[in-house]
Amino acid sequence: MPDPLGDISYTWPFYAAAVIGYLIGSIPFGLVLTKMAGLGDVRKIGSGNIGATNVLRTGNKGLALATLLLDGGKGALAVILANSFFTQDYAVLAGGGAFLGHLFPIWLKFKGGKGVATFIGVMLAISWPAGLGVALTWLLTALIFRISSLSALVAAALAPVYIYILQTFSPIGGTYYGDTQRIEFAAMMALLIFIRHRENIGRLLKGEEPRIGKKKS
Repeated sequence: MPDPLGDISYTWPFYAAAVIGYLIGSIPFGLVLTKMAGLGDVRKIGSGNIGATNVLRTGNKGLALATLLLDGGKGALAVILANSFFTQDYAVLAGGGAFLGHLFPIWLKFKGGKGVATFIGVMLAISWPAGLGVALTWLLTALIFRISSLSALVAAALAPVYIYILQTFSPIGGTYYGDTQRIEFAAMMALLIFIRHRENIGRLLKGEEPRIGKKKS
């Protein structure tokens, strides 16, 4: 077996998948779209975040939806490209790169969003049944409580559970939908989402977290 650290033919896909995924994930669609629409810098309103929830605070629902889809799409795109050119293992790596790219984009001095839409896009691409479960969990929680951060935290926490269930009980589980690597990967992304939402968690505990669509002072 070739040495992973010494055989360039073995290592270059590793770096290529990670770097390409990161660069795709670093595209700040929320910021780009709001500036193109003449709404200024979205980082200067509301939470200062570049994600869809803060874009919604501009009052433009269309831009918020576009941001949501594009942020999710870039995560899925990174996985699909890596899976097409390399293997499923590298696809997971590219998805992780895209997720980190959204959190720490090089174009914005590593100050990015909270990664929820990109996380869902990555999950849908590496395991569409688990990703669908995550997306529906976010949507259902949002419909009930109208709090974006709570929806994100619940959906992220359940992501590894959904993959585990697929691996253990589902006939479509197998190595693609439910291997241990993907459980650990989902858990890592969930942990980062919780860390990025630490201020939101504090407000949730105090009952001060704003609801979806409400402008934050």
